[in-house]
Amino acid sequence: MYDRIAFIAPYEDLKKIADEAMGEMGIFIDTYVGDLQRGVNNAIKAKKEGKKIVISRGGTARVIQEQVDIPVVEIKVTGYDLLRVLNKYKYSKKKVAVIGYGNVISGARVIADILGFNVEYFPIDVEHEVVEKVQLAYDLGIDVIIGDTISVRTANSMGMEYELIKSGKEAIINAYEEAQKLYEAIERESEKKQRYKTIVNFIEEGIIAVNKNEEVILYNPVAEKIFQIPKDKVMYKKASDVIPNTRIPNVLRTGKPELGYIQYTGNATNRVPIIVEGEVKGVVVTFQDITRIQEVEQRIREELHKKGLTAKKTFDHILGESKIIKKAIELSKKYAKTDSTILLCGESGTGKEVFAQAIHNYSSRRNKPFVAINCAAIPGNLLESELFGYAEGAFTGARKGGRKGLFEMAHGVTIFLDEISEMDIKVQARILRVIQEMEVMRIGDDRIIPIDVRIISATNKDLEREVKRKSFRNDLYYRINVLIINIPPLREREGDIEVLAKHFIEKYSRLYNKTMNKLSDNVVEVLKRYYWYGNVRELENVIAKLVIVGEEEISKKESAALVFKDLLADDKSEIEVNLLEGSLKEIELKIIKQVLEEENYNKTKTAERLRITRVTLNNKLKDV
Repeated sequence: MYDRIAFIAPYEDLKKIADEAMGEMGIFIDTYVGDLQRGVNNAIKAKKEGKKIVISRGGTARVIQEQVDIPVVEIKVTGYDLLRVLNKYKYSKKKVAVIGYGNVISGARVIADILGFNVEYFPIDVEHEVVEKVQLAYDLGIDVIIGDTISVRTANSMGMEYELIKSGKEAIINAYEEAQKLYEAIERESEKKQRYKTIVNFIEEGIIAVNKNEEVILYNPVAEKIFQIPKDKVMYKKASDVIPNTRIPNVLRTGKPELGYIQYTGNATNRVPIIVEGEVKGVVVTFQDITRIQEVEQRIREELHKKGLTAKKTFDHILGESKIIKKAIELSKKYAKTDSTILLCGESGTGKEVFAQAIHNYSSRRNKPFVAINCAAIPGNLLESELFGYAEGAFTGARKGGRKGLFEMAHGVTIFLDEISEMDIKVQARILRVIQEMEVMRIGDDRIIPIDVRIISATNKDLEREVKRKSFRNDLYYRINVLIINIPPLREREGDIEVLAKHFIEKYSRLYNKTMNKLSDNVVEVLKRYYWYGNVRELENVIAKLVIVGEEEISKKESAALVFKDLLADDKSEIEVNLLEGSLKEIELKIIKQVLEEENYNKTKTAERLRITRVTLNNKLKDV
């Protein structure tokens, strides 16, 4: 920062004082000497050298401000400065006058009153008044002129006695601190402007902004490309004179936004008024290429359909010998024989979509498509149009003749709504109608279309809690919470970890052309004791890593440590996981304390992560 500030002293003594003051502060900035025009020349030089701010005093500061495009911080005359010079004449019989600007005159009056002697005052508003005021003082018999460099120089030319008001270290330090704050503000503003400029210039939308007089004050490169009119032909001209078919004057007059209009150029246009304290100060207009919007929507649709219109998984793909997983499979097979809505509940990574595909392949709809939709991955308005379609003219850019939605197209299929808890509340209302009435209505239409679909939903959240939070509809919750299947987390599937691990070893050994065929007992013990926050998905990732680092059998602690570095103990004899030692209750309390600490003792976040209520958490913490 120091190399961005220049100090221009009107006289040599001020430079010496400034150098001394800055040295004491450990600050070293470039200082120059030059009064009035010499000061201006120094300021021009300083700016060329990259200086951002100039510190100067009196008339020199004002001349620099007038002639050089650079911020100037003026050294203010302080009470100390006036006291030092006026005190010399406290007992003098000479007639003393102070010539200066308003702040100098008012300060001198206060100091002279305190010292108790008479002083004449000649205030000036502009520099060229100095000669006139010094001449007046001379004519009135004033003996001593007190003022800045211009005043004393004029007094000297008339043969009068003079005293220069010199700035002390306090005034210089105050000026530097002010310059420092100004520099920081300039830098912040510069960064903000650059950020704003980058956004405006590189955003994929055309942007035009006008002031309250309808003059164009912003016109970005995309707008230039859309209208094929150069920027210099548009800026600071009336928008209606240079932009065809614009409704900007209308928005300026009414103060009401116009969203989703189609410009003659084939662009979706939004016009939004800038309103400050109830007054319309301007308008911002954005333009989007409709063709590009449709291309993006098409890519999203392709990704949506790429998810798979066929279900590849069956119940044979759900591995495990534990009673709890067998019970979930048995229940799923029973539910598969009905056409009722099913809700799959389970933590992330437990295999909810595998269950959904298996249910579909075990049902009477097995020969029909299976459509999987991740409700969290698609914006609410797009999800609504994808599921329900829209009528012609339903919104700006709507396809001629309208468009069928997935429910309408997917007659007889199974639709899997993954992460249904993330679905927009407006879309939830439409889904409720589908489940209740087995009919849909396109967006912007009043025609009811009967459908035949099987809906399977999935969530990793407590929907009852989401209902209480008003983020999930109460009526929809009770509609989908009829046939519910709880998919157990891996840590509750006793005996299944080895079965799954063996399957994944075989899978990744083939994939990576490895000969590894089993895990060491130590590593198996760690797998059994680990909490598995990511469930089967996390186990599969871990085994894939172990296959990559391992040989025929992973028995070396060094190899396993590459994957289990957070779970391995320091002793050399065996793998230990201290967290999982002790009784079941002790283990539970250890886990609660660890999660509580990781969440910075935020009970709400801790309860959400442990998938229990705050009441349950508080009850368990009584034992901690």
